[in-house]
Amino acid sequence: MPAITLDEYLNTTEIAGARLSPDGTAAVIGTESPDWKANSFRHTLWLWTAKDGLRPLTQSGSDEGAEWSPDGKWIAFLSDRALGAGQDEGEGKDSDAGDAKGRAARAGGDEKTTRLWLISVAGGEAQPLYNEKLEVHAFAWAPDGKTIYVSAQAPQTHAEEEQHKDAWKDVIRWREQERGDLLLALPVAESLAHAAAQPMAHEGKSGESQSDKDKAEESKVALPAGARTVATSKLEISEIAPSPEGKHIAFLTQSISHRMENPADTEIFLTPTAGGEARQLTHNEALEAGLKWSTDGKWLHLVVHAAGGNLEGKYRDVQGRLYRLNPDAPEKIERLGAELDGTFEDFDFLSNGDLVALGMKGTEQQIYRVQGAKASKLPGLAGTYAGLSAAKTGGGLLVRHSSINHPAQVEVAADGLHPDKAVEVTKLNPVFAERAQPEWKTYSWKSTDGATVEGVLIFPPGKKDAKGLRMLTFIHGGPADADGDKFGADWYDWATLAASRGWLVFRPNYRGSSGYGDDFMLQIAPHLVSQPGADILAGVDALVKDGYADPNKLAIGGYSYGGYMTNWLITETTRFKAAVTGAGAVEHAANWGNDDVTWDDAWYLSGRPWENPAMYQSEAALFRMDRVKTPTHLVQGQSDVRVSYLEGVTLERALQALGVPHSFLVFPGEGHGLGRNPWHGYIKLREELEWLDKYDGQ
Repeated sequence: MPAITLDEYLNTTEIAGARLSPDGTAAVIGTESPDWKANSFRHTLWLWTAKDGLRPLTQSGSDEGAEWSPDGKWIAFLSDRALGAGQDEGEGKDSDAGDAKGRAARAGGDEKTTRLWLISVAGGEAQPLYNEKLEVHAFAWAPDGKTIYVSAQAPQTHAEEEQHKDAWKDVIRWREQERGDLLLALPVAESLAHAAAQPMAHEGKSGESQSDKDKAEESKVALPAGARTVATSKLEISEIAPSPEGKHIAFLTQSISHRMENPADTEIFLTPTAGGEARQLTHNEALEAGLKWSTDGKWLHLVVHAAGGNLEGKYRDVQGRLYRLNPDAPEKIERLGAELDGTFEDFDFLSNGDLVALGMKGTEQQIYRVQGAKASKLPGLAGTYAGLSAAKTGGGLLVRHSSINHPAQVEVAADGLHPDKAVEVTKLNPVFAERAQPEWKTYSWKSTDGATVEGVLIFPPGKKDAKGLRMLTFIHGGPADADGDKFGADWYDWATLAASRGWLVFRPNYRGSSGYGDDFMLQIAPHLVSQPGADILAGVDALVKDGYADPNKLAIGGYSYGGYMTNWLITETTRFKAAVTGAGAVEHAANWGNDDVTWDDAWYLSGRPWENPAMYQSEAALFRMDRVKTPTHLVQGQSDVRVSYLEGVTLERALQALGVPHSFLVFPGEGHGLGRNPWHGYIKLREELEWLDKYDGQ
């Protein structure tokens, strides 16, 4: 078989989300794919039914976040498409409307409004639930399907907006101008009827003269017709979970700016559906997520993802954990599945009330049945499961499954306790099966302190266990993540493409990685880069000693935290002939102030910059740059708020001052995820591969 090309590799369709219908006979599937001509990504919804298979549901290119109505007749979704576009059912015309990795990552200047839309499963065009310029943060169907709850920033009156413009012009009042959210109840039938009667309301061009009626209305807040305020919040409402009996709504808050400066911004509240004061249920230093009620409505369940703290005490970056709380006694929080010495990241309830969850242990993520502290692995295929969605009746379960050589596909199991018998309902990215596939295996070694560390070796096609190969040490981000038996094919995860180009790819799961227990994960602090660095270099030594890697043809690379580690390791050794790094810090003080996870940074380094300046300096590559000899290629998104663009500028300036061969690519408008323009990821990967070939010494 021929090797896969760069164009084929990056022309993949990604499954962005999938939800099973309430009765388990259908699924709505969201995909993301590059639109090279439009310089953007398309988000499309598809409908699968057991009877008719898979067909497109929407065509605008900007539709995602779909959720079924309780009766399975409607699908609600988020979109910034234009009002009155009438683009569904094959009439799509707005190919430039798509945006990658969610609208929240957009840079300033985009005036599109993300509204809530509905489309009937029986057919027809999508309809907006309202026309007002109300940007939705989260939404959820009421149990009876007659109401949809949405959260949005509290709107201002026209007079308030004009007053602010007059006083402040274009000045940004950093914290003072932030406004919290409203939790609104929108009656579905009334809202649809009103929106249909006035399809272009509130979409007029700026500068148009106001009618007398408009002037009379300028002191009123423009909310959708029939909207009722259920609760208010000083923070943004990021998740909404109505209770099964419909009497209460749990909701989750987060920082308005999305900067994680204080875990107390992320808490759970409970409010009566009829409205009233919201009661705060949690008070902790964890980042709660994934709110779901048990089927009997007695318990509220949640997950704290890896590196999101824990509910048992002070903030620590430990494995992902499942919890449940009784809203009547929220101080009594129970941890679930504690017997799993790995990390939980997602969960759902089967129709009989069984709790199933995704648990990662080592290099695989499998499905577990959780009963109290017990976690029992269900029968399944080797590899990685993701995206659980259970039917409300019948016991069905939808999942996504992938492995290193097999792209993710949506699967549906009639019996949720037997995911091994699931049937594939998508056949995406078939080109990978038509090209030469790399081979792989797990690899373990001893670090400098005697600890056992594990990783993955990906060999060039047909060369499993071959010796004397040129080797790329490819470091995952996070650091709370792990590389294993899962598919990846994009600008960030391109290990299999490198292998197809003749590289042995070494993917180490160093100290701080998830899936190996709390103790292993906690050992990254406070030595944020030096401890993982020792693990990685010990793995390189072992692979050279075992004969797999040619010591004269070693390269290194990574993005995000993988970039941090690459920047550090080229100050530790000159043995790497080439380095490719992206969005990685070279120091920690300015990065603590500039990035959006400042609390986490301070935890890793045992304090804020003025509390532990020695650690901030000793763990930073910048103060050791005079040791660097490795030719280094670096990239950065110019609008990155996770790792400031200026960290890349600083690294480039140091390499320039030292006379080290280097190249620096900056992607305009891109955040941490390079999600606006597919050409940016294409150029990044093209140039990184060329850089490695240029300097590997072959």
